[in-house]
Amino acid sequence: MTDHAKPEQLVEELSNAEEIAPTKTIDTLHHDEALKVIARYTGDSDWTEAEEGKLRRKVDWKLMPILCMTYGLLYYDKAMLGQAALFGLIPDVGLDVGSRYSFSASIFYLGFIAGAYPAVALAQRLPIERIASSIVTIWGICLILSTVCTNYQGFYAQRFFLGYFESGISPMFMLIVGMWYKKNEQAMRMGIWYCCTGYVSVFSPLINYGLGQIHGGVDSWRYMYFFAGGLTITWGILLYFVLPPDPIRANGFDERERYILVARLRSNNSDVRNTHIKMNQVREVLMDIKFWLLAAIAFLCMIANGPISTFVPLIIKGFGFNTLHSLLLVMPVGAYAGTLMLIFSYLAMKYPDIRTWLEAIGQLATTFAAVLLWKLPESSKGGLLFACYILPSVGAGYAVLMGLQIANTAGYTKRSVASSGLFVGYCLGNFVGPLVFRMQDAPRYIPGFVVTTITALVAGILAIVYRFVCIRNKTQRDKAGISEGFDHAYEDDVTDKKNSQFRYVL
Repeated sequence: MTDHAKPEQLVEELSNAEEIAPTKTIDTLHHDEALKVIARYTGDSDWTEAEEGKLRRKVDWKLMPILCMTYGLLYYDKAMLGQAALFGLIPDVGLDVGSRYSFSASIFYLGFIAGAYPAVALAQRLPIERIASSIVTIWGICLILSTVCTNYQGFYAQRFFLGYFESGISPMFMLIVGMWYKKNEQAMRMGIWYCCTGYVSVFSPLINYGLGQIHGGVDSWRYMYFFAGGLTITWGILLYFVLPPDPIRANGFDERERYILVARLRSNNSDVRNTHIKMNQVREVLMDIKFWLLAAIAFLCMIANGPISTFVPLIIKGFGFNTLHSLLLVMPVGAYAGTLMLIFSYLAMKYPDIRTWLEAIGQLATTFAAVLLWKLPESSKGGLLFACYILPSVGAGYAVLMGLQIANTAGYTKRSVASSGLFVGYCLGNFVGPLVFRMQDAPRYIPGFVVTTITALVAGILAIVYRFVCIRNKTQRDKAGISEGFDHAYEDDVTDKKNSQFRYVL
C-alpha cells in the first residue's frame, strides 16, 4: 500500500480502547459496520494501486450497468407524458382544459416529495436491494395502470403515485455510490448512471413512435404504457438478485477484496453503512447552510426541467413540424444532455475542486438557451432548435451537484437526510417548472422562459456562494493547525462538521 493510511493502526487503537477481539461481535448500533470487516481481517493489510484499480473496475462492472438500466427506465417512464401527448393522451383523459396538462406533470413531483424520505429511511434500516427491487416493481405496476385512466382526476392520481414510488431511487443511488467509491471516484460514477436521463431520450422517441402506430382497438398512447410498465416490472424483479447492496454484504468478493473495498474508503472520512438513525445528525444537517444552499440550487435549476422533460416535444411541434419529425428532433436533445453529463462528470473526477464552477457553467448555458427561446423570432427555426438542444445543460451541472452533496457530507444518517433533501429541492423545482409553462402560452411559452432565465442564473450564482462557504471552512481548519487526515473515518459515525480533519471539495 503506497499513499494509504494504515487501517491496522485504526484496528489497534480500537482494540486497545474497547478490547475488540477479531472473533467477537462488534457493536454496530453506533459504530459503522465497516469496523467488523477491518477488525476481523488477519491477512496482509497492504495493497498496491494496481490491485485497487483492478478491484475498482470489478465493482464498476458489477454496479454501473445495473444503476444505468434502472435509472434509464426511471426517466423513460417519467418522460413518457411528453411523448404520449403527441398521440392523443391530452384529449383522451381531459387534459386539454386550462392548466390540466401542466399540473399532470407537476403532481408527479408532489408524489416524489412525499415518497423520498420514507424510501431512504427504509433503505437505511432494511437491505437496500430489497427496497430498490420492491420500489421498481411497484412503480411498473403503477405505470401500467395509466392505461385504465379515462379522466384527468384518475390520471392525476396515477401520476402522484408514480412519483411516490419512483422517488426513492435517486437518493438510494447516491448512497450506493457513497458506499462503494472514494471521493475522487464518485463524481464520474454519479454521472455515468445519471447520463441515462439523456441517452434514453435518444431511443425512446423511436420506440414510442413505433408503438404509436399500433391500431389494435385501444388508443395508441396506451401501448406505450403497456410496454414500459411490463419492462419495468420485469426489471424490478431481477433487481433483487443482481443489485450489489454494499461492500460489506455483496456477493462475489473474497475476504481480502472486501477488506480493501472497506479500508480504502477511509479517505472519504465517512462511514460505509450504519443502520441506526441518529436524530442529532438530522438536526445537524438542518442547521447546515451548505445543505440549504444545495437544496436551493436544486430547486432553482430544476425549474428548467419542466420544458425539457414535458414540453420540448410540444415546443418543437409548435415550430411547424409533424409528429414524426417532432419525435426525431427530440433525439439530439437527449444525446447532447447525456454526453455533457459524462464530460462534466469526467472533469469533476479529474479536477475535484472545479465542481462548483462546472455547476455554474451548466446554469449559464441553460440561461443562454432560455434567453434564445424567449427572444428569437419564430422564423429563426435553426436558432430555436439549437436553444432546445442546449437547454438540458442544467442536467450536467446537477449530476455534479449530486456528487458534491455525497462527497461533502459525512455521517450515515446525515448523508441520507441530505441526499433526500437535495431531491426535495429537485422535486419542488420540477413541480413549479411545468406550472409556469401554461397551455395558453403555446407554442412559444414566453412567460415560462422568462422565469427559466431568472432561476437558472440565480442557481449559478448560488453555486459560487457555496464554493466560498466551503473555502472559508477549509481556511478556518487550516489556520487552527488541523491538517486533513482520516483518523476518525469510521469512529462513531462522525459527521463532517464534527470531524475537524474533514475537508470539503469545491
